[in-house]
Amino acid sequence: MLTAHMPGAKEQPQEDDLLRKRKPTKPDTSVAAEEHPVSPSSSAESTIPSALDKDDSKTLSKTPVDDDDKYAPRKLKSAVAVATSAAPTAEADTNISLGVLVTLTILALGVRLFQISNPSQVGDCLDTPAFDRYSGGQTPEWVVFDEVHFGGFASKYINGTFFMDVHPPLGKLMIAASGLAAGFDGVFDFKEIGKDYIAPRVPYVSMRLLPGILGVLVVPMSYLTMKNLGAANATAVMTALFVAFENALTCQSRLILLDSILVFFTALSVQMWTHFQSVKNRPFTLQWWMSLALCGAGIGLAASVKWVGLFVIAWVGLSTVKYLWDLLGNPRVSSMVYIKHFMALATCLIGIPVVIYMLSFQIHFMMLPKIGSGTGFMSPEFQSTLQGNELTETFAEIAYGADIMIRHENTQGGYIHSHKHFYPTGSKQQQITLYPYADANSIIHILPALEFVNKTAVEPQVVEFKQIKHGDVVRLEHGPTKMKVHSHDHRAPVSDAKGNFEVSGYGAPGFLGDSNDHWRVEILDHDPENPYLFALQKFRLIHQNTGCALFSHAVKLPEWGFGQQEVLCSQNGKKQLSTWRIDFNENPLQPETSKKVGYPKPSFLSKFIESHKVMWRINSGLDGVHPYQSRPLSWPVLSRGISFWSAKAGTAKMHLMGNPLVWAAAGAALGLYVLLEAIAAVLSKRQMTYVAGVFADTTRGAGLLFMGWVLHYAPFFLMSRQLFLHHYLPSLYFSILLFGVLFDGITRRILGGSSILQWIAASLGAAACIAVFVSFSPLTYGLPMSKEHCQGLKWRKEWDWDCK
Repeated sequence: MLTAHMPGAKEQPQEDDLLRKRKPTKPDTSVAAEEHPVSPSSSAESTIPSALDKDDSKTLSKTPVDDDDKYAPRKLKSAVAVATSAAPTAEADTNISLGVLVTLTILALGVRLFQISNPSQVGDCLDTPAFDRYSGGQTPEWVVFDEVHFGGFASKYINGTFFMDVHPPLGKLMIAASGLAAGFDGVFDFKEIGKDYIAPRVPYVSMRLLPGILGVLVVPMSYLTMKNLGAANATAVMTALFVAFENALTCQSRLILLDSILVFFTALSVQMWTHFQSVKNRPFTLQWWMSLALCGAGIGLAASVKWVGLFVIAWVGLSTVKYLWDLLGNPRVSSMVYIKHFMALATCLIGIPVVIYMLSFQIHFMMLPKIGSGTGFMSPEFQSTLQGNELTETFAEIAYGADIMIRHENTQGGYIHSHKHFYPTGSKQQQITLYPYADANSIIHILPALEFVNKTAVEPQVVEFKQIKHGDVVRLEHGPTKMKVHSHDHRAPVSDAKGNFEVSGYGAPGFLGDSNDHWRVEILDHDPENPYLFALQKFRLIHQNTGCALFSHAVKLPEWGFGQQEVLCSQNGKKQLSTWRIDFNENPLQPETSKKVGYPKPSFLSKFIESHKVMWRINSGLDGVHPYQSRPLSWPVLSRGISFWSAKAGTAKMHLMGNPLVWAAAGAALGLYVLLEAIAAVLSKRQMTYVAGVFADTTRGAGLLFMGWVLHYAPFFLMSRQLFLHHYLPSLYFSILLFGVLFDGITRRILGGSSILQWIAASLGAAACIAVFVSFSPLTYGLPMSKEHCQGLKWRKEWDWDCK
């Protein structure tokens, strides 16, 4: 790995020979004792440059040189040598400039919020008649892209109706709060793209301002992060301008979407963690505690917006492990001091995020007390906590002659159901399905098995209350149609693998049925001393003739089955998918003394765990096809964007497309870093290493940022669900910072440490970035443009927006 001190620290005298044969060195004893316990690390992956640790910069020493070693290179005049040679820097240029910070923030406000509202929109938000409708507004005045989802969720929060989503709730709660603060009543449902905001007076500008303002704040945070990494002001400003004038980040922050919120909390985490690294040699001071606690808050907030936020937790976590490992190897750190460090890190980086994450779900549950569109995804126990649920208490004892409803246990398909519609293949008998709602077509009459006298079926009479017990053989009769739940050797209609048999409604007037109507009750975890079946108890139904189990899974029937869930009899199905419960039970023979039971109310922790199981299942099921979906391999090279909105007439459109110059620079930085690490690995094999140099220092911060990019990018290759370009934005942020760090090191070496020349180089880069941003701004803001300009923006044939 590349090692040395960072820019801004006092530098070592320049060596004539930049690569030396390694020799053993005596331990450095100049580092302060326990109050400054962390020694400089050589890891590029997880350590911030030691120039930020002012005390450590004095401890670096030259590598011992054996002048007689014939293998030591004497004069290496190469690009590597030039890049790593030391040069003086201006101390003042490394200080944070408040004026620069304010200027960047104001500039970002103009870029991110440019024409986000026109006079009519401001008037609607202020509920004053002073503003007339202005037809030339460039921001779409109707539902755009995934505002269908996140605006709709805000409506549900305000109305209190339960819903399920694949993302944690914090971002959606923030959007709902912004709408509520602006007077949104939750009536507008956001149900389709293009639905007008103006007529129903939806405060959509206020709701869009939330991600917009957070997108603004990412810009000054990128500047502060670069300063934490030891960059010169010129580089820090240029990097912040690259973030400000990045078209995809700008476009995404102008709509009611979660990604801008996620990037903001990710940027906050990065800023606070790099700041913590800069003060790590002053442990337990106020700055040390504040940066550590705010980093914990940042990663907790990021994970509470989207699960992608878990990647920044992994990034901080790996760096923390390295920090603790280095601390463990420091002989001047006592066991008690080490434990104090460990407990502080655990409290701030585990305790705070967990509390924030779980608190967001507690607020989520409190805000959604009523049944709603997501109710069917949840277990009956969960549903029983919602206002308006139809899960009433029912009689506990299950006996012959009862009318019951049988619910599938491990999917949200609902109840065994039938209707007067028939399978188009197989037996062509009446369909048996799962239906998510309890209605008359889900009533099942439970009967004893047929008796056979001289091979003639005889119907046993039910004249007394007789409970069903484990091992009993029963028949299930569909209440409205009187058809028996039946199975035979026909293959299932959809899942027609070997061992999967059709389940149908079978029978006719005057016909009692046959033994294929017989099902054996198998109570799970039954008590031999109390073998009876009770309501809400889990059980299986085993077909008496074939040995298959009544089974269902998350497979929908085609149009002929009305999209209801398939029911079959499986010899090989998973046990949990052949598990059932009875939650409705009425019997005319029921004793008056019979007790009723209801679903127990789950604890917060149970609801929390169940919500995550459902979120994971829904997320895994997002395997459909979208015209603008893309795969991770195409993201760094910006192969295609996403169409957000197109005007019905003209060429105005909003298209998520990155700034090609920024993406190219970020991609080049990734390649350059890998190349530098490869060179370092080869030199290490040759027992050579870099000595002190600003560029070598720079690669330490680069290693941390590269690790962040990898952790936010690589996991998407494991996902089979729908993916889009916006999933790359957190990774893009890391790669832009990486470009800034490498630019800083290279320009300092090439330009001889001249602050003026570095400002000129940074200004040229920023100017080019702004020029490209302006060229692509019609796609970012939805501005009208000529057909020729629209076509001219298609720098690559894969860029497929319509210019008609």
